[in-house]
Amino acid sequence: MTIDLEALYIDLHRHPELSFQETRTAGVVTAHLDRLGIEYEEGIGKTGIAAVIRNGDGPVVWLRADMDALPVKELTGLEYASTARGTDPAGNDVPVMHACGHDLHVTSLIGALERLVATTDEWSGTIVAVFQPAEEYGAGSQAMIADGVLDRFPRPDIVLGQHVTPLPAGTIGVRPGTQMAASDGLTVTLLGRGGHGSRPHSTIDPVVMAAATVMRLQTIVSREVDPRDVAVVTVGSIHAGLKNNIIPAEAKLELSLRYPDDEARARVLEKVERVVRAEAQASGAEEEPVIAVDHSLPPTINDVHATARLTLAFDNAFGEGTVIDPGMFTGSEDVSWFAREAGVPLVFWFWGGVDPQTFAAAKAGGTIDRDIPTNHSPFFAPVIHPTLERGVDALVVAAREFLG
Repeated sequence: MTIDLEALYIDLHRHPELSFQETRTAGVVTAHLDRLGIEYEEGIGKTGIAAVIRNGDGPVVWLRADMDALPVKELTGLEYASTARGTDPAGNDVPVMHACGHDLHVTSLIGALERLVATTDEWSGTIVAVFQPAEEYGAGSQAMIADGVLDRFPRPDIVLGQHVTPLPAGTIGVRPGTQMAASDGLTVTLLGRGGHGSRPHSTIDPVVMAAATVMRLQTIVSREVDPRDVAVVTVGSIHAGLKNNIIPAEAKLELSLRYPDDEARARVLEKVERVVRAEAQASGAEEEPVIAVDHSLPPTINDVHATARLTLAFDNAFGEGTVIDPGMFTGSEDVSWFAREAGVPLVFWFWGGVDPQTFAAAKAGGTIDRDIPTNHSPFFAPVIHPTLERGVDALVVAAREFLG
């Protein structure tokens, strides 16, 4: 009996789980692996799973899907919209939504495994399917590596992965070289001197310090990065104070930085640190600010030769014009750690999840940014068909291309 992939996707969408909390999702995955007769181990890197299909001599191909969701309140209005809630690392009760499409990633990989198991007479080699936790924290792949996934399972000859994105359904976006940016997540703690709101002269106000810092950070990309280069400096979170008549002692900023390579990374980090320290000094801070790196992700770099080979395979399977070069995405991924640590090629591609007519209308009207929700939006809702079919097909075509 074939797996009802639409029902599986809807179930996963209704029951999202935050990073490193994907216990129900992992249980759904292992139940299907059991049905397919695929050997696996669970609990790798806390909630990760690695499954192996051994089918004689040949290359070892790793296929990866991430499982975690985001602290986002779903506003899609779908009949199967998530109403789930979870507890974030700070202990806060938060809404949870698959606002990045990882439910489609998991469903597509299970569908691909089902087909590959059914066609073992047509290929040879070994497939390792990696269901990874905590991509949204940029920590899941390294957690699985630290737990020995590269040593406990056949080491890859190539690592393959995919991500649904706001392209027309049926379209595949892939490019050789840098596909996604490197990134760092920083927490900046600005240290002032607290006091009564009626006596600001007796304090060193970290709220004003934070406001000045946020505004000055905006000038790094606009005034200090060559307009021909790519860089992003985003302050995504600011926290200070508990009451209107108390000037707090500190303020925290959370930053997301993006760049195409290590050289650009070094330049932007230096500029961020300079601005933060200078604004603290300008505010008369008696203590240096604390700058902590919460996560650091390398650029996602597609192997040139493997990408050309897979692009041709996609064209042959889906028709000329299916594959486009989407340009470098300034989003970041942690999938490349598997390939980097193993010293093997990576190909990571995007596939579209937007109704083609809806996309075409938005493009014609110049309203794509307004009318086509992106990943991490509370309105992000890929159309199930043909998005799901293309996600399965793309993984199967890619795996078969590099297997014997």
